[in-house]
Amino acid sequence: MGEKIVSVKNLYFSYGNNRVLEDVSFDIEKGDFVGIIGPNGSAKSTLMKLMIGLLKPEKGNVKLFGTDINKFKKFKRIGYISQSAREFNTKFPATVEEIVGANLYEKMGFFKIGNKNIYENVHRSLKVVEMDAYSDRLIGNLSGGQKQRIFIARALVNNPEILFMDEPLVGVDIESQNRFYDLMEKLNVKYNITLVMVSHDVGVISKKVNKILCLGNGKLYVHDSKNVELSDVIGETYGKNMDVLDHDH
Repeated sequence: MGEKIVSVKNLYFSYGNNRVLEDVSFDIEKGDFVGIIGPNGSAKSTLMKLMIGLLKPEKGNVKLFGTDINKFKKFKRIGYISQSAREFNTKFPATVEEIVGANLYEKMGFFKIGNKNIYENVHRSLKVVEMDAYSDRLIGNLSGGQKQRIFIARALVNNPEILFMDEPLVGVDIESQNRFYDLMEKLNVKYNITLVMVSHDVGVISKKVNKILCLGNGKLYVHDSKNVELSDVIGETYGKNMDVLDHDH
């Protein structure tokens, strides 16, 4: 077994009187590419927020890199792209370089944008996502797929060891989705970044990841994607009477 990056044990979570997660346990190891799937309202985003400390569990325990989430301080080791990233105000007059470097500006001071280390980190991240040529472009002038890659670069600027992504492909065209998965493979294999992704596209993501977390009715089912039938995954999460429509990219 590899190094445990995330360890979740006997996790419970409720919104008021509505329990959405019950006795959930799983591990994510270094090098995993994990897909989190399930119907609308199955607490996929909630589970991701619990893993990174944005929400507190009702009961149970979450550890990051072997440290209890309540004591974990090294959040530079984590990258996170929320659903709200795609709602970014694209009329805001910021360049790609400024958007990607925003996390570093907060630490160094916004007016030190000429700092050599910031410049190098920003452009290194842009090169990884093949968007370095767009550094001077206004974010509002980019396509949906290009914006998506910029927000990935923003998450990469601090050299995270694990990247969490909440529905990153909503509103992105098929060509950009294909490029996205090519990029994920590069990040996972070449840069050894552990990936965790919430997705509604069960058929496609189940062919790209090595581990699937299936949420349904508050329960969690964990599968090695290489040793599971897609019909079984569909049945667990969406019900036995659902059909699989294959639209592989």
